[in-house]
Amino acid sequence: MRNLTNQTANADRLWERFKTKQDQQARQALIELYAPLVKYVAGRLAMHMPSNVELEDLESYGAFGLLDAVDKFDPERDVKFETYATTRIRGAILDGLRAADWVPRSTRAKAKALESTIRELTNMLGRMPTDDEVAAALEMPKERYYQILDEVRGTVLYSLDDLVGGESPDEAVRISELVVHDDLPIDHNLIQAESLAELTAAIEQLSDRERLVLSLYYKDDLTLKEIGHVLGVTESRVSQIHTKAILNLRAKLKWF
Repeated sequence: MRNLTNQTANADRLWERFKTKQDQQARQALIELYAPLVKYVAGRLAMHMPSNVELEDLESYGAFGLLDAVDKFDPERDVKFETYATTRIRGAILDGLRAADWVPRSTRAKAKALESTIRELTNMLGRMPTDDEVAAALEMPKERYYQILDEVRGTVLYSLDDLVGGESPDEAVRISELVVHDDLPIDHNLIQAESLAELTAAIEQLSDRERLVLSLYYKDDLTLKEIGHVLGVTESRVSQIHTKAILNLRAKLKWF
């Protein structure tokens, strides 16, 4: 407990020196202090990536997110730096992956077809479809439908980290912050009320299990394996639920 208290006090002093005096030594010390966050976030994301994606690349992308977080964090606001930085680091990694365009074209085509089917069913049923209904519409066994969810998960992994609102990327927020990070100081003036209302309504239409998976993953920072223990299902099944939840939201929201 004493070590934790000392570390917190040291961080507070570093933030004061950096933000009030622009002390670059304090900035470097903060970067070194929170560097383990990059490895943690990159390691979590690496578990969902194909074998051709290197952990070192993820960490390199994430390092830019940490630098951005240190420079833009406001210690006076009611949010922990770890919470703020984790979102920035994750976003930087996913932005890097998006720029590298590592998802095969055929996989993107499958994801678009699946999303289109879900959208058509949602419009027809007036609600989000069940797994059985999607599989039936695709004219395939549910097991094959689950395989496709596994195949396309990489294409939807960063959907919740897309930026919305604001007149520039610095002013915008990530969708994941709106979904589950209720402790972040979101400036709702930057987000259209319509978009917030649509997002809220769409989330409410998700199944209880889908909402729980999103909350445990993005808010409580659990791994898919840990969520599997909570739900009593396999890690693979949690991944499928996560992918289906994102596809449901994308099918429902035109701007997603």
